[in-house]
Amino acid sequence: MATPTFEVILTHEHTDFDALASLLAAALLFPGAIPVLPYHLNRNVRDFLALYKNQFPFVKPKELRRGRITRAILVDTRTVNLPKGTHDSTQFFVIDHHTPPPNLPQDAGRGDEWSEPVGANTTLLVEKLSEHNRALSPVQAILLALGIHEDTGSLTYGATTYRDVRALAWLMEPERGINLDVLNQFLRHPLSEEQRKLLETLIDQSEFLEIAGHMVVIAQADAPGFNSELSSLVHRLRDIYEAEAVFLVIRLKDIVQVVARSTTDDIDVGEVTRALGGGGHTRAAAAPVREPDTRTVRDRIVALLQKNSRPALTVRQIMSMGRPQTLSPDLSIHEAGILMRRYGHEGFPVVEKQTDGREILLGVLTRRETDRALNHNLGDAPVRRFMQADQVTVRPTDSIATLHKTMIESHWGQIPVVDEQDRIIGIVTRTDLIKLWDDGKRAHQPQDQIHQQLKNTLKPAQYALLQLVGKAVDELNFTVYVVGGFVRDLLLNDACARTGALDMDIVIEGNAIDFAHHIQSEYGGRVVAHKRFGTAKWLLDDLEQPVQIAKLLADLSTDLAPDKASSQVAQWGEELPSHLDFVSARTEFYTAPTVLPTTEQSSIKLDLHRRDFTINTLAICLNPDRWGELLDFYGGRNDLKEGVVRVLHSLSFVDDPTRILRAVRYEQRFNFRIGARTLELLQDALELLDRVTPARIRHELERILQEATPEKALQRLDELGVLTRLHPDLKMNAWTATQFAQLRAAHHTDAEPLLMQEPIEHLYWGLLMLPLPAEAQAALIERLSLKGETQRLVNGLRYLQENSELLRDLLLPPSRAVEILDKAPLVAIALFRVIDVEPPIADVLRRYITEWRTVHAGLNGDDLQAMGLPRGPLYSKILTQLRAARLDGLIATRAEEMALVQDLLAD
Repeated sequence: MATPTFEVILTHEHTDFDALASLLAAALLFPGAIPVLPYHLNRNVRDFLALYKNQFPFVKPKELRRGRITRAILVDTRTVNLPKGTHDSTQFFVIDHHTPPPNLPQDAGRGDEWSEPVGANTTLLVEKLSEHNRALSPVQAILLALGIHEDTGSLTYGATTYRDVRALAWLMEPERGINLDVLNQFLRHPLSEEQRKLLETLIDQSEFLEIAGHMVVIAQADAPGFNSELSSLVHRLRDIYEAEAVFLVIRLKDIVQVVARSTTDDIDVGEVTRALGGGGHTRAAAAPVREPDTRTVRDRIVALLQKNSRPALTVRQIMSMGRPQTLSPDLSIHEAGILMRRYGHEGFPVVEKQTDGREILLGVLTRRETDRALNHNLGDAPVRRFMQADQVTVRPTDSIATLHKTMIESHWGQIPVVDEQDRIIGIVTRTDLIKLWDDGKRAHQPQDQIHQQLKNTLKPAQYALLQLVGKAVDELNFTVYVVGGFVRDLLLNDACARTGALDMDIVIEGNAIDFAHHIQSEYGGRVVAHKRFGTAKWLLDDLEQPVQIAKLLADLSTDLAPDKASSQVAQWGEELPSHLDFVSARTEFYTAPTVLPTTEQSSIKLDLHRRDFTINTLAICLNPDRWGELLDFYGGRNDLKEGVVRVLHSLSFVDDPTRILRAVRYEQRFNFRIGARTLELLQDALELLDRVTPARIRHELERILQEATPEKALQRLDELGVLTRLHPDLKMNAWTATQFAQLRAAHHTDAEPLLMQEPIEHLYWGLLMLPLPAEAQAALIERLSLKGETQRLVNGLRYLQENSELLRDLLLPPSRAVEILDKAPLVAIALFRVIDVEPPIADVLRRYITEWRTVHAGLNGDDLQAMGLPRGPLYSKILTQLRAARLDGLIATRAEEMALVQDLLAD
């Protein structure tokens, strides 16, 4: 008689509702498989089954029939107690939402796997039930809903996804018949007497640790006779202490059981428990540990946390550095309102200056209080009358939790940040806190990774020079950042960041001109400053005041061997840039749409806020204690990752419509996409391009023409209606795009040397305007104030196009072709030759460039005078006819030219 075979469905010990619900859902999806209950069930699960067990197909291990198990389906786990009947050829199918450990256990390593990152494992299975529109009884639906509720904290845990919400919504549809009273009863299951006693012990024996800036609670207890579930206790402790992570370490009969919960991805409790031999995910995990005492396990947990926890965010990382705009208590409400509208702030600290120079914080004035005072015609009243009087501050090292508590208790939306001497060094706002909600979506970029990217990208001398700048800035108590395009390209690993020219914006929180003079006094060179803009250029290659490379090198490389010093000076001297540009951090405001902004010295955060797109708002700190720290106030890192071009605010294109052209340039350069809202704002602002000066429009278009494949951006501008805004006839069609590509091929090779001598953007202008009618060309030249050389090229190409019918004539003598072509700029002829012209025309252009244009008469004016001809206009006519005769092959020698002159004179 053959041994019977069958399949089983298994889950983990200490079964919670997610595991039990997964067991049920798998049984519904795989009707031939037997769902086997583990030996140990959590108390709330055990109580639920005591009431409803006969509604489910579950069997206990001892009830499992004899036979060979052909396949084991593991749900919500990868490790189980295998029942009798499993053997070497048993196949395993894992359905688990947890992150797999690096080394799978043997029993979960043979077979298929179905794993996706959702909040509850039940969700994966309910989605399949929903796809098949599987009928459920009300009790079955309740159990499945309990599974999702429990593992997602009723959809509030950080690991919850929209898929969990959607699965739960399907279960809650009326036809499923869920009884909410029953659901609520088991979601809020009361603790047993045994659990309450253990909870009291855990509270008494709780230890509070600060790890990487996070509050962690470790509660230890001995409970060898405890038989109930522990997850309820860890939840209760987390609610009591409001800690960012809680670990229960409880010695049971023969093991030490660890149960952990976290409220932040910075503390991955799953990683800790996997190292202890258990499992779980980032915010909920457990591990049974074979150790004799809880203290040993506690020490291992602390060591693992110190190694694996990411540092907590502090106020420093989200604040606006630099002294913020403040108000005097005697300033009028009317003047305060003007400042609030100018800078867009919702409030300002109110500060009174003392006779000894100290500043005392008196309170804060908000936009709401200002508006209410103005509505009551109290604009002449002093600020002190309406401010919120108090001295509420935080320090840069304070945690976000401290900041959050301070804001709630004070009701202040703008909190000044002070240093150890209580001097105001910055401000942090509600908006800064709100932006942290997206932190989970932002890519983590540790300082050491930025450090390595800088080292790999820059030449050694350049890298060391930036370190020296950071050190020198520190001496003045300033802060320095490299910002903008260089940082963007560095994070994208784009070739633009590897040019080696140190073409970057270096922004200083402080006085950039003072700093430039400070570093120049140490190492020489020359400083060119612009006080109006707060900028300074440090010239390292000035011949009259050369930089002291030897001294610079000594400070850049303290461990340089003496025998290599001279060669290193020479090598690093070549690697150093010709100059460095320093800019004081500044903010700006626009007095009207499209006009240039007014700027004022400010903080790095406000400096970044005035930029065009989020991907250009990234900054890297160069100060020694913060070297490589990435500042990302506006989500630029995530937008780089997602490939999105996004403006910082809804008036961005109104303030500066040339950003329309820049948005498209970045989109096409990086193969990104303009964000949906940004695209709406862009299209709404198109008409404002009419009010922008020709020079600014031309500059942005030339930046596009300097791109590797400018036709892509121009086609996108055409699609968006930007080109027709400049002129109704301006288009970027397929023919012009093909000509752009052919020009590039010629410009980058020796195929046409005349073109290689010209900037390629100049040549692109000619091709772009070639299809336009003459009047459209003239109008566009005026609209964009195109430069003289561009105008001559455009006019030359039009002239050639107008005469192409003559040049096509196969019987056209060379002299007539030269007569036509001499009137066009040589570069226009070379460019016209590149485009798709007919072979006869191309041949005429080729011969003109390579042969005919250098053919001239052998005789000159002196020869004609010697022949007795008086000087005058006749000379030009004779020499022209001599050249034409040579070109047409009618004469070839000097004697033949003289004979022809005699014939011409006779006529």
